[in-house]
Formats: sequence, C-alpha cells, structure tokens
Amino acid sequence: MSIVEKEIVSLVFYKPEYKLLLSNYSLSEEQQRYTALPVDALQKCESEPDRHPIVILYGSQPAGFFVLHGWEGVKDFSENKEAILLRAYSINAEYQGKGIGSKSIKLLSPFVKKHFPKVNEVILAVNHANVVAQNVYKKGGFVDKGITAMGREGEMFLYHLEL
Repeated sequence: MSIVEKEIVSLVFYKPEYKLLLSNYSLSEEQQRYTALPVDALQKCESEPDRHPIVILYGSQPAGFFVLHGWEGVKDFSENKEAILLRAYSINAEYQGKGIGSKSIKLLSPFVKKHFPKVNEVILAVNHANVVAQNVYKKGGFVDKGITAMGREGEMFLYHLEL
C-alpha cells in the first residue's frame, strides 16, 4: 500500500489557514458551470451567518470544499425547517479520481448529526447534466424523490439524505 492510499478523508469547518490553499483551487470549465469556487462561496459565507463552510481534507491537505446552508438556503427547495442544504460542493481538480468525493459524502451524515443535532435531512440540488456528481451523491446515500427545480444552468434534481 502506498502512502497516498493511507491518506484519510475528513471533514472540518473552514479556518482562515486554509484560505491560501483554497485560493489556488482549480476546477474544469464544465465543473465551474455547476458549482462555485471556494473563494467565491466563502465571500457569501462571510455575509450570511446561515452558511457554514466545510473543508474536505485528504490527509492534512484541503482537497475539497462545500457549504452547509440553513433555512435561508433550504426554503427555496423544501418546507422542512430541520433540513440543511449542501451547496458549492467540489473536489479540487488535482485530487479528483482518488475516491475523495465518495468518501466525503459518506462522512456527511455523521458530521451533520454531530455539529447540527437538530437537522434531520440534507438536501442538495444537482444539475440534470451533471451525471458524475449525481452518481457520487447517490452512492453516498442521497435519494432522488423526483422533485426538480430550475437553476442558473437549467433543470436540477433535488436529492435528499435523511439523517
């Protein structure tokens, strides 16, 4: 087993020491159509206390990023006031293809239960054309209940993860 295979994926709340590494983050043009870069998402988190930035670590390196958005984000997609919205999810291009996405989605449920004990569901919106992301979310336990919404890039499927 190589050193890389021993690297552990974990979820942590964003800290300022991650800012420089996250500012060097890259995504393909295709991926940028569907999600925000961490630096852009962080700006919204600074002005909206309902948004919680999360870093996906691969060993000690920030390899991915997402935001958990409370009721202000959820209300456009659900009437469940105990739900939280997963948004701006991505894995830095240099870390893609290592299973980090799948592992991070599997860590989501215990992370949310621990840090947001009142939350009973995670919701996300994924573009209908973003098949790679759909597969990662479904493997991680998210369920497509047949509900859709319109987004800036067209129709989105709403996926649900009950906690």
